[in-house]
Amino acid sequence: MNELGMVYALLGAAAAVFLSGTGSAKGVGIAGQAAAGVISEDPSKFAKVLIMQLLPGTQGLYGLIIGFVTLSKIGLLGGGAADISVKTGLMVLGACLPVGIVGLFSAISQGKTSAAAIGVVAKKPDQFGKAMLFPAMVETYAILALLISFLAVSAIQI
Repeated sequence: MNELGMVYALLGAAAAVFLSGTGSAKGVGIAGQAAAGVISEDPSKFAKVLIMQLLPGTQGLYGLIIGFVTLSKIGLLGGGAADISVKTGLMVLGACLPVGIVGLFSAISQGKTSAAAIGVVAKKPDQFGKAMLFPAMVETYAILALLISFLAVSAIQI
């Protein structure tokens, strides 16, 4: 029955990486479409729109961090696998869900917000700093989810 605990823990790590990575891929794609349109009209704006496009990619990195922390915690990185009870495995799964779920939705939302900010930069490049604040606000919630998942995974006794 202890193998089931490990399955739940691995499912948590996979959910953190898969969900946040999916959101980032979608968000970067949304922003990339807007960026490509701007670059086709004015290639000199490449650096500014690239920065905006990259913002939704951070959620995928946050999920990856939690995935690595979880794999290390359960002993699959750098040591022998721990004997994990079902209860502990479910706790690990639950601890990984915030960064996965919030990462999925915030990255897509951030991609949309980045696309809108790219539109601002296309028309008024001098407003880059102000335009950058809109997608950065969405990032706040991804960081909060990263923090809670990190603290929760770290606090679980295995």
